[in-house]
Amino acid sequence: MTTALLQPPHDALAHHAALEHLLLGDLRELLEEPPDRQNRRWLLVILDGLLETLPRQFLLEEQGGYLAEVLDQYPSWRPQVDGLRRQHGELYATLDRLRDRVAGGRPFGHAAADVRRELRDWMHRLIAHNRHENRILQTAMNLEVGTGD
Repeated sequence: MTTALLQPPHDALAHHAALEHLLLGDLRELLEEPPDRQNRRWLLVILDGLLETLPRQFLLEEQGGYLAEVLDQYPSWRPQVDGLRRQHGELYATLDRLRDRVAGGRPFGHAAADVRRELRDWMHRLIAHNRHENRILQTAMNLEVGTGD
């Protein structure tokens, strides 16, 4: 049994978010390196780590209802929240596809430029997704606090 399963959900979510942050930093650095066999191996290790971490993080976020505390206060925000939840599957599927391209039988140099660009685009989409989640939570908290007596 992993320690993440023994931790309270908030602690486990923070753990996965921190791991995601570290892996994205490593991925960003690795994408700056020249594409070679060693780079390809490390790239696969990082992508595998992200493919293991992201579903766990998404599952923890969705426990008890994805952004349920926001929807309880602001039910009209459901379309935004549903869109963010759908992005979980899209982000995972895109990363999985990119990982398969990196692992593919062709020499990595042939597809490296395209895959690197797509991985950068994917990272930007994940970061934008995380920012949008945080912005919705912060806005909901600020509106709730700002309502007055």
